Amino acid sequence: MDEIIHQPMRLKIMAALNALPGGQAIEFPRLKSIVEATDGNLGAHIATLETAGYVATEKDFLGKKPRTRIRMTPVGRREFARHVEFLRDIIEGRG
Repeated sequence: MDEIIHQPMRLKIMAALNALPGGQAIEFPRLKSIVEATDGNLGAHIATLETAGYVATEKDFLGKKPRTRIRMTPVGRREFARHVEFLRDIIEGRG
């Protein structure tokens, strides 16, 4: 079990990012809507995932408006797949 990913909000974040094609990023407000989090809650969980190397954030400007995008790293994709397999083993009685 991956203790970082196992936390419910981080699991939702990773699942949402995993649904994107490899390397594609999602904007913070869209991710916030998908996982139904507050700005602060989502930001804190993203920081934890980023520290673990599972996600990367990109900050830039769209015109004069700041924009934050989040993407899953290759390490994050691998660890998410391992965690999903761990959960499948439990559900299917293999664990």
